Amino acid sequence: MAEVWARLAFVVGILSLFHAGYSAAQHRAYLRVTEQEYTALPTDISVQGLLSLLLTMYGILHIAGDFKEIRANVQLQNKSWETVGNRPTFYTFAHRGRALSPNYVMPRSRSPQDMVETLPS
Repeated sequence: MAEVWARLAFVVGILSLFHAGYSAAQHRAYLRVTEQEYTALPTDISVQGLLSLLLTMYGILHIAGDFKEIRANVQLQNKSWETVGNRPTFYTFAHRGRALSPNYVMPRSRSPQDMVETLPS
């Protein structure tokens, strides 16, 4: 039932926010037609916009559900250091370190002449 009220608050807040924007545009057009100088929005439009924003934020925050903790130690307290440091996406197998191995055999370097001979004609 609470989610229904949150969705209703969100929809009413969005509609009211659009209405406040439309009212502000109408006020601006009225000032142009009457050739008056624009100083500020009327108070009722500003208050409606602010209250609509707050109502929309309330609705969104309750629709979104539970949030995760910002502090990393809350999520990581049950993990060991080995698990935290394990990042499989950073594994690299074709790196220069293989040249330090005593069993490393250097590949035969190809001369430019060898490359020309292997080109298809």
